[in-house]
Amino acid sequence: MNIDSIQNGVVLDHIQAGKAMDVYKYLHLDQLDCQVAIIKNARSAHMGKKDIIKIDYPLDLDLDVLGYIDSHITVNVIRDGMRVEKKHLELPKRLVNIIHCKNPRCITVSEPQLDAIFLLSDAEKHTYRCAYCETAIDKKF
Repeated sequence: MNIDSIQNGVVLDHIQAGKAMDVYKYLHLDQLDCQVAIIKNARSAHMGKKDIIKIDYPLDLDLDVLGYIDSHITVNVIRDGMRVEKKHLELPKRLVNIIHCKNPRCITVSEPQLDAIFLLSDAEKHTYRCAYCETAIDKKF
């Protein structure tokens, strides 16, 4: 299988196999008017299998969303066909408007204009707590 290289854009590498569509959805890549290539289950010496997303357009990505979905993703910035930057992600300490509180009594439910803010409470279990009501949300990915 041949996937062309990109000249200016972003390559998301080392995505856990099967998670590329979650990344696609959370980053709203369907709204872009450029080429987006999703490679699922690519062979990887390090991971066994992995997903890769190539975006043929230079854009700023929400690294918190990517870190929340999979903190092992590598973000490669491509300019003039060459990688000019490589970013390694980590689990974000704070999430804003990425996940929403499931507590029906939380103020963010009754006042949806408020930002949904979650703070990392347990990095090992990937647990976040609502900044308003402290309801715990476990990462579902």
